[in-house]
Amino acid sequence: MRRLFFRDSASGDNIEDVYVITNKQLAATSNNKLFIKALVSDRTAQLTARMWNATRDIFNALPESGFVRLRGRIESYQNNLQLIIEQLWPAQEGAFDIADLVPQTDKDIGQMFAKVSQLLSGIRNRHLSALMAAFLADEELMTRFRKAPAAMTFHHAFLGGLLEHTLNSMEVAQAICPFYPGLSRDLVISGIFLHDIAKTWELSYDCSFGYTDAGQLVGHVVKAAFWVEDKARAAEAALGEKLPRALIDVLEHIILSHHGLPEHGAARVPSTPEAIAVHTIENLDAKMMMSLGATRGQSIAPGAEGNWTEYMKAFAGRLYRPDVAPVDIVADGPAEQPPTPTTPPDKPSQGPAPKIAITNPLFEPSPAKKK
Repeated sequence: MRRLFFRDSASGDNIEDVYVITNKQLAATSNNKLFIKALVSDRTAQLTARMWNATRDIFNALPESGFVRLRGRIESYQNNLQLIIEQLWPAQEGAFDIADLVPQTDKDIGQMFAKVSQLLSGIRNRHLSALMAAFLADEELMTRFRKAPAAMTFHHAFLGGLLEHTLNSMEVAQAICPFYPGLSRDLVISGIFLHDIAKTWELSYDCSFGYTDAGQLVGHVVKAAFWVEDKARAAEAALGEKLPRALIDVLEHIILSHHGLPEHGAARVPSTPEAIAVHTIENLDAKMMMSLGATRGQSIAPGAEGNWTEYMKAFAGRLYRPDVAPVDIVADGPAEQPPTPTTPPDKPSQGPAPKIAITNPLFEPSPAKKK
């Protein structure tokens, strides 16, 4: 049983347990004494760690990324918690539960994937339907899709995070597409499903989260566009006909532009209504996950205090933590309806009230020009 999770730790705590160690570095003090600095984590949080009076042998014995048993103490340094490692050993297989060490979704993986498949089954364009079916038929890819995180640190950075982020965004799209006649629901749903699909290849996530060499060289945005070309050939074989080139180009454009701006990693700026929709929806889900994680619930960083977060680059500032409008009333049943007005006895009924028509001029047909 786990002794203490980092999220529950405080300055002065002593720890001894198995943790994940990453990003190890060997450095020297001003007196030329060697020390090790690294990142140490469990499923709840990650701390910066130091081991003073280290040796090269100790450093070389540490994995680049892996599990270690260590003894140490928690200290406060510049208003953040850090771990001072006193002793460490290799972690014995079977002596720890990996679920304690690697963060993962608290939602049901099978149910989420079934919902994604259901939303894709509603695609009515036969070419897009065949293309999505080609992706779903790739069992190895779908296994990684169900497991991969959506990011290393920023949002949905946990096993199953990519699936959760994708489903969240697809369900938002399903809800809002009917408000915008002319917007292709099929393209938006397909684009969201594929926008981060190559995170399965870009990231490594066996015991800690990082980038693969290929991921750093190419990146998920470009790789996913390559995969569309490959799966298009499989879809054409299944259909017995060619997929329209314009359809493939537009879908690839959605993937290449979903980061919005070049400085944010987009290869192209969104140039179709569907690309704009995909960028907006998936960015909304990512930003909400990040903001809620920094301000509410169990995901607040250990040692964090006060009403304001630290500066967050994604929001160009600090976020205010308190929820100032908590739910005070819990309804046991349907909300009470206001009483139906009755006709005063001295005033005869005027018949049914006239219907009020609300129109949106954006979607009204243009009036016919007079000849």
